[in-house]
Amino acid sequence: MNEWLSAHADALAQRGGVDRASLELTEHETEQLLALAGYAAHASGARTNAPLLCYLVGLARAGGASLDELDEIAQSSS
Repeated sequence: MNEWLSAHADALAQRGGVDRASLELTEHETEQLLALAGYAAHASGARTNAPLLCYLVGLARAGGASLDELDEIAQSSS
């Protein structure tokens, strides 16, 4: 993660009461989330759906599903 995102992850981990390591993003995850955001914006015709879909995927990740699986489901739902 870049310095800006890492600083925000630090603050979110502290305030959210979660382990900071759980907020680390791999390069693959970063690329996958950016691609998913692009898909959401283009497929829906509304850029505002990009962060919202990524947020929903994040909530679903808490249930234990993999990012790969959720990405596939999200992109096949339309």
